[in-house]
Amino acid sequence: MAEAGLTSTDFERIEQSAAIQAITRPSLSYWQDAWIRLKDNRRALYSLYLIIALLMFTIAGPWVWRIDPGAQDVDQISQPPGTDRKATVVEPFVPWDGTTLIDTGTGLRLAQPATTQAVRIQWDPLTSTGTYRVYRNIFPLGEERAFGLPLAEVSGSDGLYFEDRLDLRPGTYHYAVVVLDEFGGPGERFETLEVELTRVITVYEALAKGLVASTNDIRIGDEVKLALHPFGTDYLGRDMLARLMAGAGVSLFIGIFAPFLYVLLGVVYGATAGFIGGRTDQGLMRFADFVVALPFLLFMILFKIVFGIGPGESGIMPMLLALVILAWPATARLVRGQILQIREEGYISACRLLGAKTTYLVVRHMIPNTMGVILVTLTFAVPSAIFTEAFLSFIGMGVAPPTPSWGSMCNEGLKTMLTYPHELVFPALFISITVLAFNLLGDGLRDALDARMRSRE
Repeated sequence: MAEAGLTSTDFERIEQSAAIQAITRPSLSYWQDAWIRLKDNRRALYSLYLIIALLMFTIAGPWVWRIDPGAQDVDQISQPPGTDRKATVVEPFVPWDGTTLIDTGTGLRLAQPATTQAVRIQWDPLTSTGTYRVYRNIFPLGEERAFGLPLAEVSGSDGLYFEDRLDLRPGTYHYAVVVLDEFGGPGERFETLEVELTRVITVYEALAKGLVASTNDIRIGDEVKLALHPFGTDYLGRDMLARLMAGAGVSLFIGIFAPFLYVLLGVVYGATAGFIGGRTDQGLMRFADFVVALPFLLFMILFKIVFGIGPGESGIMPMLLALVILAWPATARLVRGQILQIREEGYISACRLLGAKTTYLVVRHMIPNTMGVILVTLTFAVPSAIFTEAFLSFIGMGVAPPTPSWGSMCNEGLKTMLTYPHELVFPALFISITVLAFNLLGDGLRDALDARMRSRE
């Protein structure tokens, strides 16, 4: 340095930064990297949170919402969510003889204010002699003259009045009084009346339902609120929220337990066929092709007969058995393909040279290296099983009432779809959300667990 005419003062010392020496990215395992990639997929992450929420809804929900899913609230039948729950306290019911009147008008008229306790109507003679038929409808009378539900026939000599107590609910009813012709059918002369019903309750009914603590806390004319049903009630007055929770338990049990069993069976079967290879592999896979060709519904019917399950009874066990026996070949094919690829890897040959047994190779190396494919397959199998259960329960071959499941609730809600759509919308919405969440999660897992798409940043 001296010979070149340079000294130590001619050089500037550079301190090495600790940040430069630090590793820019820590070493990650396969599963750690997969979790990071899954978190970057917002749709898959939100789907995972939604599935966890559904599981909490199923498991912890009944502990929070302690309503018997089979209990009936006859005062609130087919009530949609958000319905007014107020009821006016009135005197206990007293039979009516047709003489006590409040409205003294003419024609078809109310004799007393219409309530859910009774509707009392009276009318003037429409003909000198004859018989009248009283109808009730929830729709106004149109040109087609659809009078509605026939309630009673009243003879003109017995008094022109009628008391309706048949399944009265708050809302608007349309009554019609029709003169019968000589053949006993509706004639040309009739009168109609639109009636608005208000909900009422007696003191003893309020006490029996637990709406008040004692009779001293309530008086005639007071207003009380009936029991709360956040999701409304069904056609039998059963709480929809409680039934959705109970139905989630049945649907998710079948949707998770059955795929776990037949995916496990497919993993063992496919791993065995792929590792052994040769004629054994060909024979096993031809048997899997044969199982694919078997009709699911036919076996479902046969299993119901074998288990002695008759019409109107729940067929949960036949459904599980049919799914486990017939749904495993798809998983077996995927796992077999992975095993055929992995068994040619160098580390497998090294393990064989070191004396590793077949069981050790399959359990320790091959199946763990196919775990990504297995998890993705399981995630996609769950919504398929849930949809299968819903379909079978919808057509009456799966879970039968009164046991709730989302499929059977859809079947029941179909009957009242036009008048009370919430009975169909809520269970159908839960099925759709669950199936969509599992599909999006499966799609995210497929991307996260694919080794060829691992981040190299």
